[in-house]
Amino acid sequence: MFKLTVSRIALAVPQLLLLTLLVFCLTYLIPGSPAAAILGASATPDGIAKLESQLGLDRPFFVRLGEYYVNLFQGDLGTSYLTGRPVTQMFAERLPATLSILVGGVIVGVLVGLALGIIGGTKPGSLRDRISTAITAITMSIPEFFFGIILLVIFAVQLGLFPVVSWVPPEQSLSGWFVGLILPSLSLGICCAALIARQTRTSMAQSMSSRYIDSLTAAGVPRQRLIFRYGLKNALVPVLSSMGITVSIMLGASFAVEKVFSVPGIGSLLLRSVTGKDYAVVQTGVLIVAGLVILVNIVLDIIFGLVNPKARPE
Repeated sequence: MFKLTVSRIALAVPQLLLLTLLVFCLTYLIPGSPAAAILGASATPDGIAKLESQLGLDRPFFVRLGEYYVNLFQGDLGTSYLTGRPVTQMFAERLPATLSILVGGVIVGVLVGLALGIIGGTKPGSLRDRISTAITAITMSIPEFFFGIILLVIFAVQLGLFPVVSWVPPEQSLSGWFVGLILPSLSLGICCAALIARQTRTSMAQSMSSRYIDSLTAAGVPRQRLIFRYGLKNALVPVLSSMGITVSIMLGASFAVEKVFSVPGIGSLLLRSVTGKDYAVVQTGVLIVAGLVILVNIVLDIIFGLVNPKARPE
C-alpha cells in the first residue's frame, strides 16, 4: 500500500504542473485587459497602459510564466488585481464553506446511492428494484440547483424548519453550522447519488448471482451477512470508480448550490474573478479544484487497492 500511495502522489505532481501551465496560457490568451476591467468606464488607453505597467502585465509571456512558477514553489499564489488582497487569504476564507457542502453532499450521495443500489441489486426485477430504479431516474433528471430551490421554498420559507441563509461558520456556532448544511447537502447529494446507485445495483446483482454466494447460502450463512460481508465487498470495486466521477460532478455542482443557499464559497469568487479578469484568483481557483479532484482520486485508488489486492503495484 505504501508503494501505491507514493506512486499516486508522484503522478499528481506533474498533473498539477501541466494544469497550471495550461491555465496560465489560457488566461494569457483571453482578450481584454484586467486593467480595463479595474478602471471601468473611466478607462483610457494611457490609463490602461500605466496600470498594466504597475501590475506587470506588459512584460513578456515567458518572464511572467517564470515568475509565476517561482512564486508558486515559494507558496505565493499572487495578489488579486481587483481587491489587492493575497489570493491565499481570499481562498482560505471561502474554502471551508465549499468543503463543508462538498463533504456533506458526498456523505449523503454515498449513503443514498449505496442504499438504493443494494435494495435493487439484491433482488433484481422485483417491485423494490423497480421503485429504486425509478427514484434513481428521477433524481438523475433533476438539476441540483432546482432541487435546492424546492427544498429551500418548502422547508425554509414555508415550514421555517431551516434558515434561508444556510451558512454559519463553525467557530461561531457548531449547531448552526450543522443545521445550515442539511439542505445544501441533501440538494447536492441526492441528485448526484444516481450514478452510484446504478453502478451499485448492477454490481450487486452480478455479485449476488455468483456461484460462491450459492455455496454460502447452501452452507447456511445468514442473508444479511451474505449481502454486506460478501456481496457488497466484491461489488465495491466498480462502485469506487463511479464515486470518483460523482465527486468530480459534485464539486462543479456545489458552485450552483452555493448560489441557491447564499453560501460564501469559492464558486461565487471564481465567477466574479472570471468576469473581472482577475487572473491570479482564477489560476489559484482552478489549481485548488484540480487538487481536490486529484486528492479524491488518490484516496479512492488507495481504497481500491485495499479492496482489490490485484490493483497494488508489485
